[in-house]
Amino acid sequence: MIAPYAGARALELRIVNTWDSELIELQCELTLSRFEGEGNERTRRFYPLVLERSRVALFPLSWTIVHPIDQSSPLRNETPGSLLASHAEVFVLLTGIEETFSQAVHARSSYTADEILWNMRFANVFEPVSERGIRIDASRLDQVIPA
Repeated sequence: MIAPYAGARALELRIVNTWDSELIELQCELTLSRFEGEGNERTRRFYPLVLERSRVALFPLSWTIVHPIDQSSPLRNETPGSLLASHAEVFVLLTGIEETFSQAVHARSSYTADEILWNMRFANVFEPVSERGIRIDASRLDQVIPA
């Protein structure tokens, strides 16, 4: 989703660890793909999206992955209509290590322009389980509310 962020906007997505074990050294890469040019001269271009944080050492609960949309962002002048017209797609690559067996794990996904929500923010997924503990309600992972 494109959400208000630090006085500007950001592309955000949220992930949660549903494994029974911990994931460590989790890394994320986001890439924007879109068609550029006129008429028959349209070419698909790929742009890495710089993340606020591209790596977490330990991933026990959830992570909101944030690409701040600043002057250097390829998303800086985009609108819902312009992303649709350019057939934009955001590719997500996650890599990490499953702690129990030290096994490398990978996950990939993508979001097309029509799947990107605008002017929303994530609903809270945390719920208390005791005075000192919390847990994640993974069923609320993709719940959003108007910003």
